[in-house]
Parts: sequence; C-alpha cells; structure tokens
Amino acid sequence: MLNKLYFTLAFFSFFMTSAQTKDGFWDNVRTTNETITLRAGEKKFIKTANFPEGTTEVVYRITLLDDNQKISGSLVSVLKAIPDPTGISQGTAGAVFLASTIAGDDKCKYAIYHNSKDAESYVKSGKTIGACFVQDEPVNKDAKLLSANSKCLYGNVESLYFSFESDNWVMNQKIVLEVVPWVNIKASCGWNAATKKELVAIAEKQDVALYLSNKDKFYALFIENFSNKFKYSEFKQLLSVERNNAIETVIEESLKKSGEIDKYYRSITDKSLNLFRNGKIEEAIDLIQTQMIAKNRATYREYEVLGSYYLVTKQFLKAEEAFNQGFKLNPTEIKLQLDLAHTYMFTNRLSESKNIHKQFFNQNLSNGKTWVSQVTEDFKEFEKMGLPTDNFKKILRIID
Repeated sequence: MLNKLYFTLAFFSFFMTSAQTKDGFWDNVRTTNETITLRAGEKKFIKTANFPEGTTEVVYRITLLDDNQKISGSLVSVLKAIPDPTGISQGTAGAVFLASTIAGDDKCKYAIYHNSKDAESYVKSGKTIGACFVQDEPVNKDAKLLSANSKCLYGNVESLYFSFESDNWVMNQKIVLEVVPWVNIKASCGWNAATKKELVAIAEKQDVALYLSNKDKFYALFIENFSNKFKYSEFKQLLSVERNNAIETVIEESLKKSGEIDKYYRSITDKSLNLFRNGKIEEAIDLIQTQMIAKNRATYREYEVLGSYYLVTKQFLKAEEAFNQGFKLNPTEIKLQLDLAHTYMFTNRLSESKNIHKQFFNQNLSNGKTWVSQVTEDFKEFEKMGLPTDNFKKILRIID
C-alpha cells in the first residue's frame, strides 16, 4: 500500500512538472524576496524586481515575523508543487497552501501601486490614491494571485510597488515580501494583440494580397509563422535587408500552407511585367532572374516572359536559351513554339521559323488567341520596338 502511495505521489509530481513546462513557468530568477523592518506606526514601500516579458500572472506572499522567527518554506518552493496559476485560484485550498507559514502576532496594512510616485505619496500622506489594490484590514500574513486581467497587471506592467503601514504602535515589526511571476511562453515572445496588428499591416501591403481568395487565412498564417520565428524584440532589431528577407520567407511559407503559393509567384511576374511596360526593362529582367529563376520558383511561364524581354531588346541568344528552358518544363506549350519561331526569324534561320509556322498556324494558343492573330499582334509590337521587319511578309504569306 505504501509503495502504491509513493508511486501515485511520484506520478502526480511528474505530471505537474510537465504541465508547468508546457505553457509557462514560475520564474525563480526574477523574483522578489525582501525583508523590511517597520518602526511603530511607520510606512515604507518595496519595489519588486522587474517582471520578465510574458508575465501574465504574479503570486505574492506577505508574512509578518516576530524576532528570530523564520519562514518555513520559500514561496518559490511552494509554487513548484503548483503547475500553473489556475491551481492557485481554484478554491481556498490553494490560497491557504500559499499562506501557510509561521507568522507572528504583529499585523500591517498594505497597498499595491504601479509607480513609485503614488507609493511615495502614500508614505507621506497615508492616502492610497492610485493604488491598484488596498488591504485596509490589518493582517499578519496574506497571499494572492494577480491575474493578467486584474487592475494591478492590466496593460504593460514592468514592476509593482508594495507599501506597508505598521499596525503596531509600540514595537518594531519585520515584514517579508515574496513575489514570483508566472511567464507564459507564448506571451514571452512579445506578440500581443497590438504587436500582431503590425504584422497584419505588413501583410496587407504585400503585392500578393491583391491576388488572394482568402486573405484572412493568409494573414493568420503570416502572424503564426512570423511569431514562431522571432520574438517581437528580435523583429524590431532586424536590419532593413534582414527584415525584407524574413518577410519574404514567411510570405512563402504562409502561402504554401494556405494553398495559394502560385498566386504569390504570379504577383512577382505581374510586377515584372508592369516594370517592363513602364520602360524599366533591366529591372523587369532582374526581378524574374533573382526572385523566380535563382530561387527555383520559375515555371515555363517565367521563362517565356524572360525570353520575350530578351527578344524585344535584341538579345536573341539569351531569348532562345530562355524559351528552350521553358520548353523543357512544358513541351506541350504552343506559345513557346511561336516564341522560338520568332527567334529563328530574327537570327537568319528563316526556314526553321517557316517550318514551325506551317505546323501550328491552325492552332489556338493557351491564352485563347489563334496562332495567326498572335503572330499579327507580335509583329506590330516588334515594329514598335524597332526590331527588323524584313521577314514579316514572308511569314505572313505562309499563315494567311
């Protein structure tokens, strides 16, 4: 029977330790453990240690001791047996457990403040103006949990100030204050409702946002992936180039999870096309090269677009190479056949160009246009771009 009891106790001890490390932990480093002595009727205050980022609850214990008395167990050691703050707030047993320690007959009043100014004002005037909690009834020991939605911890609170007033008007009294913060692992990363809005604002500015069918899903994934990679403090310290790279990586990861990655790639290609239409040809080429081809994102479409840039800028060998790369990725794409026919025509391989036209002149392209109408449209564009027109009529005679 005794062995079973030991096993049961060991099991629950392991379970509670595991639970403590799952969602958060009691920070036994950044604790407050201060002892002060008050003369008869005196008032003093104690500033707690700064709370670590991610503090969502705080437990404190106040104990008044007679001379030569010692606390039976520290607050940190008591909290090791409690997996999370809910274990304290569930019923009176938890509070009794926390407060159970040797205490003297002396009593004191105390109040809690957010800043030293209000605490100092209390010491001078005895008025608890600005206090987030006031214990007017003198006590010889007390223990409480301050939750994230309590008045004392609401908002971004870095520390607290505990003020004490002796209730002994004859003798000195000794007061021990212990404060232990509970650090929520997720909250410790610094991502809250306000900071997450910064990520949403970044996501909304991305070109890909224009193409998404489910923006909310993408934004949620963007927040999740970004907050998993960086703490908020780390994010704010990124250099511009690091920040841009991180955003690009998270966008791609989020779009893959949302199933809309193709829309992101399309947005890059469309941005390149807009640059080209505005006469920024080198920038258009560079965008396709660096963002699509160099990163192994390119499909036959990107090679077809890149080849067309080279073609109209009379870089015929590069154009042919790009079209052939696209053809390897999609041998059935007829538009690439037409692109190659144009390239052969401009590089004095007219017979090869004619052979392609004879084979496909009665076909429709994937963009919905006929082969003939696309050739006519292309020749007009080539003429505008200043390409040689010597062989246009020879080709048109074949397909008319």
